[in-house]
Amino acid sequence: MTDRPGKAAIVEKPRTERVAEALEAEGVYDPSRRIEAYDADRVALPVTRRPTEIDVEAVVALELSVRERGLADVLRSRGVPEHVVEAAPSSWAVIGNVVLVDFGDVSVEGTLDRDARETVGEALLEVHGDADTVLARGGISGTRRDPAGEVVAGSGDTETVHTEHGIEYALDLSETMFSPGNKAERARMGDVVSTGERVFDMFAGIGYFSLPMARAGASVTAAEIDPTSHRRLVENARRNGVTGNVHALLGDCRTVETTADRVVMGYYEAHEYLGTALDALVSGGIVHLHEATPDAMFPDRPLGRLRDAAAAAGRTVDVFDARRVKSHSAGVVHGVVDAHIE
Repeated sequence: MTDRPGKAAIVEKPRTERVAEALEAEGVYDPSRRIEAYDADRVALPVTRRPTEIDVEAVVALELSVRERGLADVLRSRGVPEHVVEAAPSSWAVIGNVVLVDFGDVSVEGTLDRDARETVGEALLEVHGDADTVLARGGISGTRRDPAGEVVAGSGDTETVHTEHGIEYALDLSETMFSPGNKAERARMGDVVSTGERVFDMFAGIGYFSLPMARAGASVTAAEIDPTSHRRLVENARRNGVTGNVHALLGDCRTVETTADRVVMGYYEAHEYLGTALDALVSGGIVHLHEATPDAMFPDRPLGRLRDAAAAAGRTVDVFDARRVKSHSAGVVHGVVDAHIE
């Protein structure tokens, strides 16, 4: 195995997985080189440049082992034209046994056509030997966050079980959204709650945030309006042994009557539901407000919306964190504001 020079971000070993996910979400992770030990307590993660959205101990020049047979290698070994190799996606996500890829809009000039996507998909199945389906990612629409996608290679089975930080998420990617870029945020929510804490997860989905919080000992009231996602939420609570900590409700979160020490608002238009969140939240409680915001307007826009809603309810806001989770689209960031509400 050969080594190749480049840059590496140095982090403590316990942060490896979370930092790697954040680097990938920011677009600075170098998948062509391997993660390696730096010393007894730290690891070196390959990067193309210094990250700006997550703290690392240092970025150093370092030779790291080259990964064997990446997508481009497999495509070239199959005699695929170079223009297809160059237009192939540089990143993708493996969700259970499904490879989820953003090919872009097939109608846009310069993107791969359907035949080329099938060729790339078959090569991805060779790269990821445990996967059996390649799904082209589409958009997310409606208040129920329904995904659009198209099978481009493999068996076509989009139902899978994805394991992340020891939590199993059963889902069908053809009918339920799953954002790989939110992985670090899902893990973080399991870290911030306390045993016995009352949580209101207003947009629970299949249990993205509810499951890690419930496993940490929180009592979670989880509302989900989509019947398919709600069914998976119930299944996943049972699968992870936390049915006693998850009260899964089917319906609009605005109809739920509950009292919470913490409210999670994991929906891009969640600011429209702030009145409901504040009604449920005890004095001194914490709200996590997610929003898709133009980069130049983060965190000011969600902060302003939160303060306006609190003022209308006769309450005050003490913001203690605001962070970018991932890029949502060109010039738009998925961000989260964390605040105490008095």
